[in-house]
Amino acid sequence: MAKILVVDDASFMRMRMTKLLTDNGFEVDEAENGADAVSKYQNDKPDLVLMDITMPIMDGIEALKKIKESDANANVIMCSAIGQQAMVIEALKAGAKDFIVKPFQPDRIMESVKRVLG
Repeated sequence: MAKILVVDDASFMRMRMTKLLTDNGFEVDEAENGADAVSKYQNDKPDLVLMDITMPIMDGIEALKKIKESDANANVIMCSAIGQQAMVIEALKAGAKDFIVKPFQPDRIMESVKRVLG
């Protein structure tokens, strides 16, 4: 069973994503900001990270860069609201494998997760 780290500062978004992923057979952990995500990634080495871009303390782009510094093979999918195209491009350049636009479509999330995990 693949382990996925869900990172979002909005608890309802984490809950929604966690329910979708656990209902599809994944083991899920959560983080509420980029700094927490980096720490959990280094301790737990999840198979995939689903991470929001806009968060307090450390944003998703900075967290993505730190995760990729510690593990060049890290699988990270970024999530963003419509209108954040520049940040999405920056995330992809920094090594994100994909991006999902909010509001989430469950089918789109599962398609991206399954493709990135192979």
